[in-house]
Amino acid sequence: MRVTILTLLLVSLWASPSWAEQELAVYPGTAHTRIGNDLLINGQYHRMAYFTTKDSMEKVAKYFAEYWNKQGYPVVVDGDLEEEGVVAAFFTREGLQRAVVLRKHMGKTVGFTVLKDLWLYEKPPSAGQDKMIRVEGPLFSADVGSRDEAGGSRHSTQIVERTMDEVRQELANKYTSAGYKPVRESGGKLDGQRTLVLEYARGPEQSMTTLVELESARVAVSQSWVGTDRPDGMPNADAVRQAREAAMRQGLVKEKKP
Repeated sequence: MRVTILTLLLVSLWASPSWAEQELAVYPGTAHTRIGNDLLINGQYHRMAYFTTKDSMEKVAKYFAEYWNKQGYPVVVDGDLEEEGVVAAFFTREGLQRAVVLRKHMGKTVGFTVLKDLWLYEKPPSAGQDKMIRVEGPLFSADVGSRDEAGGSRHSTQIVERTMDEVRQELANKYTSAGYKPVRESGGKLDGQRTLVLEYARGPEQSMTTLVELESARVAVSQSWVGTDRPDGMPNADAVRQAREAAMRQGLVKEKKP
């Protein structure tokens, strides 16, 4: 189990709203910074924070393993504990899993603490309710989302077997049909691979899609959607402001009074 352990656990670990008051694991003497609020990953909620410490990865892993073992919970430790490591405990009675994903960075140990509810799962949005504009027939697909008082965001990654131009045209048609307006389109190369960035806005929503040509007929599609009542909360605030003004003129959204 090598470098893929971090990616696999961050995609698989989640926490449900029913355990919203459950605290994340804490390593003594460190400040923990929350990552988002309740994150949604492939239809599942999770809660996460990170911390850094000068202590060795082995020492950090030993602390969490002993702490959870003393509480009587089954514990699993994986990784080389030099460059990466994972400690996970299963709270079977409560239906929870706590885990700490550890990585080495600039001479320090970086820990990601995650809380996951093993019993609940949110169904994917039904047709017409999904905010994402997706490419049909992906070989691979993964979603991540978050929610807060001001709005929410969603992120989707797909791999499709089509040419870059075919994927671009399909997305452009779908965005237009869904009422989005094009904001910007740019292209270039990254590490020798052709890339294309498409930006669209619709009222208080903004979507950014990055296409990367993996092979002549295989494309990676990375999409981010943000919807918020605060224009300054958007990745491209000026474009969203203009889109909101146009939507208000058309009566699609109402202006909030202070």
